[in-house]
Amino acid sequence: MVDVDRFAGEAVAEAGAEEALVDGADPVATLGPQIRELRKSRGLTLTDLARRTGLSIGHLSQVERGLSTPTIRQLQQISAAMGVQIGWFFRSDPPVDDEEARVVVRGGRRRALRIGDLGVTDELLVPDLDRQLEMLLCTIQPGTGSGDEPYSHEGEEAGFVLSGEMELWIDDQHFHLKAGDSFAYASTRPHRYRNPGPSALQVIWVITPPTY
Repeated sequence: MVDVDRFAGEAVAEAGAEEALVDGADPVATLGPQIRELRKSRGLTLTDLARRTGLSIGHLSQVERGLSTPTIRQLQQISAAMGVQIGWFFRSDPPVDDEEARVVVRGGRRRALRIGDLGVTDELLVPDLDRQLEMLLCTIQPGTGSGDEPYSHEGEEAGFVLSGEMELWIDDQHFHLKAGDSFAYASTRPHRYRNPGPSALQVIWVITPPTY
């Protein structure tokens, strides 16, 4: 039996996403249109993506329209469902010097992933993700972080707190870090983080292999 309501709802969601793209979304919300573009290129409907991720069609539609921001764990689920890593969504400008760009990342030309509602900006400090490690400059605004849901993935990671305060949860352990502190753990352990302080938190974060 055909679920008419389901297909009608998806049609409305698709139309809404088209309208949001035409009207022009908030620059911080470019993540949503990128997700939609990748989904379309994979030949997936919102129903397909919802089934693969376990997320609702309504929530995915809002994400694609820039009306809602996925948590890190949800973005991980969306990426995995479409066969990419989160790093796929890092925006990139064409390099000025191809030879240099394979080795050096200039301060003003970092590829960045901004997750607006979460208050998180990740800047890629290595030229690309086609190597054995990934290094990020993470800026987390006060009161924000990766979300309430812990997430995990393959590999190991370590970080150094440049400025601000950081709450870090690894399994059922809770840590409070300040500028000058560092950390390391297996990425397979469920983890999440938050900035509890009054100012922006900045962390140099290293992940190997690049599974983020």
